[in-house]
Amino acid sequence: MTGDEAKKEEGRAQQRKAAAQEEAAQQEKTSRAKEEARQAERKRDRQKQKDEGLLGGVAGITDPLTGRDRGSRS
Repeated sequence: MTGDEAKKEEGRAQQRKAAAQEEAAQQEKTSRAKEEARQAERKRDRQKQKDEGLLGGVAGITDPLTGRDRGSRS
């Protein structure tokens, strides 16, 4: 192998290394974003369960315009 060939091979190796590092960084970023999305979804689901638990399944019984019970005629 001549000096020029060695330099070319070293350059290619450095490019492969840089590409591998870039790919690893991108995978880490993607993984972090997915985990944040999972956590946000869990938080949303917990809040939804909490809200439903507080309402006790009585949503929709009152008229949204007047706040009165739908069945009452006063």
